[in-house]
Amino acid sequence: MKILANDGISQNGIAALEKAGFDVLTTTVAQEQLANYINDKKVDALLVRSATKVRKELIDACPTLKLIGRGGVGMDNIDVDYAKAKDIHVINTPAASSESVAELVFAHLFGGARFLYDANRNMPLEGDSNFKGLKKSYSKGTELRGKTLGIFGFGNIGQATAKLAIGVGMNVIYFDPEVKETKIDLSFFDGQKMTFDLKSSKKSDLLEKADYISLHIPGQDNYVLGKTEFAQMKKGVGIVNAARGGVLDEVALIEALENGSVSFAGLDVYESEPNPEIKILMHSSISLSPHIGAATLEAQERIGLELAEQIISLLK
Repeated sequence: MKILANDGISQNGIAALEKAGFDVLTTTVAQEQLANYINDKKVDALLVRSATKVRKELIDACPTLKLIGRGGVGMDNIDVDYAKAKDIHVINTPAASSESVAELVFAHLFGGARFLYDANRNMPLEGDSNFKGLKKSYSKGTELRGKTLGIFGFGNIGQATAKLAIGVGMNVIYFDPEVKETKIDLSFFDGQKMTFDLKSSKKSDLLEKADYISLHIPGQDNYVLGKTEFAQMKKGVGIVNAARGGVLDEVALIEALENGSVSFAGLDVYESEPNPEIKILMHSSISLSPHIGAATLEAQERIGLELAEQIISLLK
């Protein structure tokens, strides 16, 4: 059986699949050539991340496909229901990258609270000529400890983010209609564990109380945070979106940054990805990363191995 990992797969995933007798292809095929390649090579399983789209047209054009795998959580780039209706297995790795995304969220939060996103732009330009001026400009940073983090969406990634927040000493509140209440277990280096009981807040309460807001929800038809929500937030809130472009209204965000109601934003995903708007890229109060939430070496190894285990279970 042949597997095409069109957006890549870790070496340990390849090794596990090859050991089980699969032929793994790692060629990156352009979207418009993908159907021809799959049919020519008689590919049985297609593995993707966020770059490759697996829509109805591709599924119909590739009768050899038995499985579609997404290395990550969200599957909005795959027509999941249609694939399943055609008796094609559809799998993903919902837990493998949670900690990696959560750590990136905190990279943006720590950098935002201490203006590192802007200092790293200006120090190379003025560090030798305006050191004291820059020091004064960035001397009003704040601590995360003791502040309230509001989390939209409390699945695996939202809960991983909550664990880091609790460890930092933050108060955590969340909004998720699907997760009314849950327990958060923190494990420490010496084997000790602590459990925290959390319940979903009302959306309005989260917006009013949060000092920082982090988004962890799948792609939506409408904005989750738009002009109306920005008006309800605590003045000076910081916002991080490492979920999906389109859940946050970027026009409303720019306006909120300009009028001071939002102090900074950290963005890993964008409405017009892979071509983010220039106003976003150039804004001095936005910390930027190019959709790398799950892109750590450790996460990629976990993703590759988890995909391999599921494929072996389903196809062998």
